[in-house]
Amino acid sequence: MNDLPIGIFDSGVGGLTVYRALHDRLPNEHFVYLGDTARVPYGTKSLATVERYALENSQFLVSRGIKLLVVACNTASALALPKIRARMGIDVVGVIGPGARKAVEITKDKAIPRIGVIATEATVSSNAYSTAINRASRDTEVFQAACPLFVSLAEENWINEPETFSIAEKHLRSIVAFGPDALVLGCTHYPILRDVIQQTVGTNVKLIDSGEATAEEVERLLSEKALGNPKIISGSRTLCDDLDHFYVTDAAERFARVAERFLGAQPSKLEEIEVFGVDEFQSETRPLGSVLSDPDSYRRKHDS
Repeated sequence: MNDLPIGIFDSGVGGLTVYRALHDRLPNEHFVYLGDTARVPYGTKSLATVERYALENSQFLVSRGIKLLVVACNTASALALPKIRARMGIDVVGVIGPGARKAVEITKDKAIPRIGVIATEATVSSNAYSTAINRASRDTEVFQAACPLFVSLAEENWINEPETFSIAEKHLRSIVAFGPDALVLGCTHYPILRDVIQQTVGTNVKLIDSGEATAEEVERLLSEKALGNPKIISGSRTLCDDLDHFYVTDAAERFARVAERFLGAQPSKLEEIEVFGVDEFQSETRPLGSVLSDPDSYRRKHDS
């Protein structure tokens, strides 16, 4: 079981920053990533719908033979983690708990720690981060702000444009006024804009990448449960190499382009899939090349 891959899912491409953090920290492991690009965004969906999508994604990855599951979607982590843990039968790690605990850890020397959280509107509305932070430290003051435009800026690779800095100033104005000791990047897209965010809030504010915090906890969990891969991988690993397998539910070409922006490389193994149902779970995969070479046939088959 130890040489099985680690599964990761997100509603789209943002979870690639979590994949990068895991890959960097755990070079001896290999990964299976599912981006549910056909049903993104999750933030506008109901609790029941998010739970259903999350269970379908989790079951797909479990069917591929994984030893541990990382829910790299903040919305799914906020709304569906209990259901996933109850149904999957393997260890499951979300991104909210690790990010919250890391923020508490690095501000523990403050008399009254002040932690800011930036996230999507759905994650902010769920209060999942503030609840997790207050669970770890009752004395901490928490302030949250939604930054909805950051996702599009990250995906379009608008990192150094003047407009990006202008938008950051507007989105982060209330955070700057709050004056946090640490700021949690509560959306997996936001690390792409890390430099812009840091310049806007000031260098005295410590930024917490929830993906990096999650990778730390996954490493610790693998050690505690003796689940680390005992097979030493020869040579150097690179992001998106052929030891890792990527799946998407739609728009594979766009996913590959955004992956190259985020990671500097396109996935060596990328397949487009469809996932159906939870109770009567089925899935079908086809290599990206075959989907793109005959899209009409593929569409006719699955529209019937």
